[in-house]
Amino acid sequence: MKVVKSSDVSKKKVEMEGAKGAEIRVLIGKDDGAANFAMRLFELAPGGHTPLHAHRHEHEVFIVEGKGTLIFEGAEYPLNAGDVVFLDGDKEHRFKNAGGSALKFLCLVPASGA
Repeated sequence: MKVVKSSDVSKKKVEMEGAKGAEIRVLIGKDDGAANFAMRLFELAPGGHTPLHAHRHEHEVFIVEGKGTLIFEGAEYPLNAGDVVFLDGDKEHRFKNAGGSALKFLCLVPASGA
């Protein structure tokens, strides 16, 4: 069992090539005993983005705050707070901050993908 404020979970810079102004907090993961899923909170600074990448696992995303753009298989989709996204595995994607403040989103993946 775990109950904490998300702001108390340490934030780390996303170190993947192609990332810019991206930070992550692993809110729930293997270290918490979560065997099946991981919940991560991403924060993208204005002008920031995740790397353009693909991986085998699906993931579900909830936009917590800010404005952004999802690049998915070459197409662009606007994102706003409250939007929900499902991403298939093995599809190229990137999240970009399209606003003047932080873009924050929850990303849930299988534990093996965290």
